[in-house]
Amino acid sequence: MREGNYFPAFPVVKTADSEWKEGMSLRDWFAGQALNGLASWGASDYQQLVRHAYDIADAMMKERDK
Repeated sequence: MREGNYFPAFPVVKTADSEWKEGMSLRDWFAGQALNGLASWGASDYQQLVRHAYDIADAMMKERDK
């Protein structure tokens, strides 16, 4: 497994103008998935929810690199 927070979750995407671009990082994808669950709590402090989502993503990245 590759280490690092910037390993792409979706390695490449093709844009409308036919250019290939690197996709989002695996860390960002993990955070987005965590945020989906955290948002169901109904909290209004979105910055706190985002911090928690990235804390979860960082823990997932650390576990993945073992």
